[in-house]
Amino acid sequence: MSFDRRTRMEQMRNADRARERRNRVLAISLSVLVVVGLVGFGSYMVLDKSEASEKKPDVRAEDAKAPSADRQKPADGPIEGLKTWDAEKLTRNHVTTPVTYPMKPPVGGDHNPVWMNCDGEVYQKAIPDVNAVHSLEHGSVWVTYTDKASDADVAKLAKRVGRTPYSLMSPYKDQAGTIMLSAWGNQVTVDGADDPRVGRFFAAFVQGPQTPEPGAACTGGLGAR
Repeated sequence: MSFDRRTRMEQMRNADRARERRNRVLAISLSVLVVVGLVGFGSYMVLDKSEASEKKPDVRAEDAKAPSADRQKPADGPIEGLKTWDAEKLTRNHVTTPVTYPMKPPVGGDHNPVWMNCDGEVYQKAIPDVNAVHSLEHGSVWVTYTDKASDADVAKLAKRVGRTPYSLMSPYKDQAGTIMLSAWGNQVTVDGADDPRVGRFFAAFVQGPQTPEPGAACTGGLGAR
C-alpha cells in the first residue's frame, strides 16, 4: 500500500471519528435541553396548582364576608302550599273581550293578544289580568301583593324581579294572600320576601316546564300606563 493511500485512509478515519464526536455532543446537548424543558414545565405546573389552591380559600372568604341577604339561597326542595291547575284545561285563546277567571290572580286561560312586558318589570299600579296571563303563557313568574305587604318585603321582591328576565310584579287588590306568586297553572302564597319558597318558585317556574310558549318575547308588549 502506497504512502498516499495510507494517508488518505487515515484522514478518512480521523474525519469519521470527528463526525462521531460531533454527533455525540449534539445528542448530549439535545438530551440536556429536553431534561431542562421537562423540569421547567413540571415546575410551572406545580406553581400553577399551588396558586390555584391558594386562590380557593380567598373565594370562600369573600363569600363568607358577603351579607347574608346577598348569598345565593338554595332553590331546591318542595314548595309547600303550591296550588296547581291542569294545564290542558287552561284555555289559550286570544280574545279582545273581558275574561272572568276562576282564581285571583289568574294562572291561565284565554287572554289578550298583547302580553304585559315581563323582562324584570316592576309595575307600581295594577295591570290588566288578560295581558298578565299572556305573560305567564310565555313562561313568566308574576309577583303580586296587597296593601298589607310591608315596604321592606315589596322592596326586596322588586329587587329580585328587577334582575330576573321573564318576571313581573304589580299590586293586586282582591287576592287572598298578602304576597302571591303565579306561573302558568301554578300559584303559591308566601309569608314574605325572605320566605325560601320565593326562590324555589322562581327556580322552578321562570321559563319552567309548565311554559306553553317557551322563549316567546317578554318585551314589545304592553308597558306601564
